[in-house]
Amino acid sequence: MTGPSANLVEMKGVKLTLSEKVILEDVNFSLPKEEVLVVMGLSGCGKSTLLGILMGLLAPDSGTVHFKGDDLTKMTRSDLNVARTHIGMVFQNGALISSLTVAENVALPLEELTQKSAEEIKGIVAQKLKLVDLEDAADKLPSELSGGMQKRAGLARALALDPELVLFDEPSAGLDPINSKLIDELILKLRDEEKVTSIVVTHEMGSAFTLATRMAFLHEGKILLHGSPDEFRKSKESVISDFLSSFKVTES
Repeated sequence: MTGPSANLVEMKGVKLTLSEKVILEDVNFSLPKEEVLVVMGLSGCGKSTLLGILMGLLAPDSGTVHFKGDDLTKMTRSDLNVARTHIGMVFQNGALISSLTVAENVALPLEELTQKSAEEIKGIVAQKLKLVDLEDAADKLPSELSGGMQKRAGLARALALDPELVLFDEPSAGLDPINSKLIDELILKLRDEEKVTSIVVTHEMGSAFTLATRMAFLHEGKILLHGSPDEFRKSKESVISDFLSSFKVTES
């Protein structure tokens, strides 16, 4: 490990090209611990790609990606796998394994990445399901769950290893307002009670301004603005003001 940093995550000069198309270019941002960064932008601007880089699933062409002071881009495969145990990912569609029960899905990372006993794993699974209010769904298959319940089950699995950073890819997509609010409340609970840092990609402006301690706006592969929610509301950047006005987001 390198020396301590006030930031849990730092991206500097990150560029990624896929099939000769520049997806991200000179991306820079930092995120202190126990904050929630909401990443916004038009469809196809690279938001989900950004999460893939943070998870170590994609390697940038250039730039650095620091997590807890260490550069993920320079790690060996084994060291990267260790770093990943400190990062949870909640996918847009839940990404649960259909043949496994909810409890078995949550247990999977514990079984694959730790030496914990079956009894210890059972206790952790019960704890995480209680956190997301799914104790009664432990023995259900994903197909028996509503969309909101699938998202919460995916969150429980992402939390199984007690990560310091959780990445959310459109956590409210396809959910009704009640379930969307429930997911928002869980993200805030993680920040306030579990001291978890989160990065949330979302198109839901109500959620964005409820959750964010800071915001980043991606446009044509670059971060156009990185600042507080208030700075976003007052931004004179036409792309940002047009984006927010389309959702009727105004100064509070």
